[in-house]
Amino acid sequence: MREADEEIREIKKEIIESRGLIIKTNNLTNALAADIKSIGKRQAGYERRFNWNSAVAYALFATLSFVGLKLWSDVRIREIEGETRELEREARELRHDLTEETRRAEARERAEGKAAQFYDLIRQQKRAEVVERYEQVRTERLSRAEAAFFRDTVDRFRLDLSVAAYQAGLDLMRTGRYAEAADAFQESIRLKEEAAHIPSVKYQLARSLARLGRQGEAIVLAQAVIDQTVDRELQDDGAFLLAQCAEDLGNIDDARNALRMIGRRWPHSQLALDARRHLGDLNLRVLRGQIQGQRTGAPVE
Repeated sequence: MREADEEIREIKKEIIESRGLIIKTNNLTNALAADIKSIGKRQAGYERRFNWNSAVAYALFATLSFVGLKLWSDVRIREIEGETRELEREARELRHDLTEETRRAEARERAEGKAAQFYDLIRQQKRAEVVERYEQVRTERLSRAEAAFFRDTVDRFRLDLSVAAYQAGLDLMRTGRYAEAADAFQESIRLKEEAAHIPSVKYQLARSLARLGRQGEAIVLAQAVIDQTVDRELQDDGAFLLAQCAEDLGNIDDARNALRMIGRRWPHSQLALDARRHLGDLNLRVLRGQIQGQRTGAPVE
C-alpha cells in the first residue's frame, strides 16, 4: 500500500510538475507569440518605411534623372541651335561670296570686253576717242597692268592732243581768228593742264582774249604766267602783257607797276628797254594829267 501511495504521490507530484511545466510552457509560448507579433509589427513598420523610403528614393532619383536629362537636353538644344546658327551664317556668307564672285566674274568679263575695244582704239591711234572714253573704261575692274598701260597711253594722247590744240591755236592767231584760237588754247589747257607747254598756252590765250576785248580775263592769265616757275622765260612777257591790258582798262597805276616789275626782276630781258620807254610814256601821261587837273581845278588821283 505504501508503495502504491508513494507511486500515487509521485504521479501526482509529476502531474503537478507537468502542469506547472505546461503553464510555464504556455506562458513562454504566449510571450514568444507576443514577441513574434511585436517583431512582426516592427517588421511590417520597417517594411512600410522601407517601401516609403524606396518610393521617395525612386521618386527623387526619377526627379533628379528628369532634371538632369532636362538640363542635358537644354544644353544639347542650345549647342544644336548654336551650330544651326553658325551653319546658317556660313551658308549666308557662302551665298554672299558666291554672289560677289559671280558679280566679279561678270564685271571682269565686261571689263575685258571694254578693255579689248579700248585697246583697238589705241592701236588705231584714235587719240580723241581714246581720251573721251577713258573715264568710262577706268572705272571697270581692270588688272593693274591694264590700268597702268591705259593710264600712261591716255596721258601721252592727252599731251599729243594738247600740243596739237596749241599749234592749231597759234595758226588761228596768225590768221586773226582770235575767238577760235581762244577756244583751241582753252582745249589745250583742259587736256593737259600740268604739261610743260601750258604756260605758253596761257600766255597765248591771254593775248587772244586781249584782242577780243576781254582784258580782265587776260590779266588773270598773264598773272598766272608771271607766277609760274615752269617756263621762267615767259614771265617778263606775261608782265608786259599785263601792263598792256591794265592800260587798256585805264588802270595806269597797275600798268606802271607791271612795267617797273620788268625792270626790277628781269633787267636783262629783251622787253626791259621797251618797258622803260613805255613806263616813261605812262609817267609823262600821268604828269600831264596832273598838270591839266591843276589847271582846271579837277581833283587829281
